[in-house]
This record gives sequence, C-alpha cells and structure tokens, in this order.
Amino acid sequence: MFNDIGALELVTLVVLAVLVFGPEKLPKVIQDVTRTIRKIREFSDSAKDDIRSELGPQFKDFEFEDLNPKTFVRKQLMDGNDDLGLKEIRESFDLRKEMADVTDAVNGREAAPSAGTTAAPAAGAPAAAGAPDLLKKPAQPARDERPPFDADAT
Repeated sequence: MFNDIGALELVTLVVLAVLVFGPEKLPKVIQDVTRTIRKIREFSDSAKDDIRSELGPQFKDFEFEDLNPKTFVRKQLMDGNDDLGLKEIRESFDLRKEMADVTDAVNGREAAPSAGTTAAPAAGAPAAAGAPDLLKKPAQPARDERPPFDADAT
C-alpha cells in the first residue's frame, strides 16, 4: 500500500503525528485508524465475494484486478492466450532488422541480402530501378527559372 514511502518520509510523518496529536493521544489515534482500515478491507472483501456469487460459476476465476486496463491488456495480449495469432506477429517482427534497413536506405547502402534473394547488384548500380539515389544532389534550377508555386503550401 505504501511502497513508495521512504524512511525519511516515514520519520517525518511520525514526528508530525506526535506534534499534532501529542504522545498521550497518539496510540488511541493509531488504533482508530487501523480499526477503520480493517473494516474497509472487510467490507471490500465482502462486496467482492457477493459479486462473485451473483455472477455465477462461469466467473469463478474472475479477479477484480483484471479490470485495470494495464492488467487486462497484459493478460490478454502477453500471456499464453493467443486467439488472435499475436505470438506469430511478435516473433516475425524484428525491430533491429527494420531499423538496420531504414539506416541503410538513408545512408544509401544496400540492405544485407536475405536468404530468399539472389546476388546483390554490382557496385555503382542502383539498388532498385526507379529508386532515387540519396547521395546524388538534386539539379539546381537556372537563375531566371522560378521554383514551382504552390498556393496551398503557403
């Protein structure tokens, strides 16, 4: 419940409690707080049991923690429940290879040939017919020639 409270915060809370309630009333306040927390937990557990009993036997494995969106997505997509074929998709997607291909395309290098391809073209030959050469500078227009005007872009 208080996983993110450190030692310094805990000491500060204890000192504040002693200053606010005084050393003689502090044990009574702590008892009242713990009793209230215990009652809230018992009420919550009772409500959960009532809901489970009302849902019926088909929901005997129902957990309220599954209603949290993070837990729901993790349980449905990441666990062994593979009704949608997501495991195959996850295994076929190789981010490193995709990034290497993009880097090679940007730098003008040819991608490494995969198992299904044949020999790479000779050095100096374009990677694909119609593919722009990224290392070649575009031709400069003549001095008196104006670049095309696009009214929608301005």
